[in-house]
Amino acid sequence: MPESLSAPEVAHHALEHQHGAAGGLRADLIEIGEAILLAIVAVATAWSGYQTARWDGQQAHEYGLSNKYRAAENRAATRSGQQKIYDTTTFGFWLESKAQGNAEAAALFRRRFRPEYRRAFVAWIRLDPLHNPKAPAGPLLMPQYHNAAAAQSAAYSARATAAFSEGTTARERGEKYLRNTVLLATVLFLTALAQRFKLQGVRIGLLGVSAVLLVLALYYVATYPRT
Repeated sequence: MPESLSAPEVAHHALEHQHGAAGGLRADLIEIGEAILLAIVAVATAWSGYQTARWDGQQAHEYGLSNKYRAAENRAATRSGQQKIYDTTTFGFWLESKAQGNAEAAALFRRRFRPEYRRAFVAWIRLDPLHNPKAPAGPLLMPQYHNAAAAQSAAYSARATAAFSEGTTARERGEKYLRNTVLLATVLFLTALAQRFKLQGVRIGLLGVSAVLLVLALYYVATYPRT
């Protein structure tokens, strides 16, 4: 140090050196904070994208099952309708033969009854319907009548509805993760924008906003359902 410098000048140079060191340390801390922020954003974004893809796959699977069950429901409902037409037709022929006193034809049509229908028919006959006005109009109205195809159709309908509901839930959950990915992209943008500024106050302010949004995004990641 030159001997011509006075004591005040020496103190001034010391303060400048101290401020410069403090400013450099702050800049280093800001850069470290930015690096940590970007690393967390990268991991959270990858996880949100992964969960979005998983829930989208779950949605497609459930909707596929729903369509499969709907097709099975329609086939079973068609078969049930055909069976009811057959039961009604054979019963009509039996009733006509019975009314005409043709016991042989009546016995023939009775043998043509389906097993499910025959049980209801036997219970109906026990009520003496030809003389009992309180008896049901036909075996189809008896509690003993059971159509397996109709029950199968109802079961497929319930399964299709449940699968569609699960698919809708999966879609909604995937959309939540997708929105979270957009939030993380905002954090990434603000962090990159902060690096463009030389003023440390502006950088710190933008990093503060980014940190708040990141905490919110991480909260969503922690609380959203996972698959």
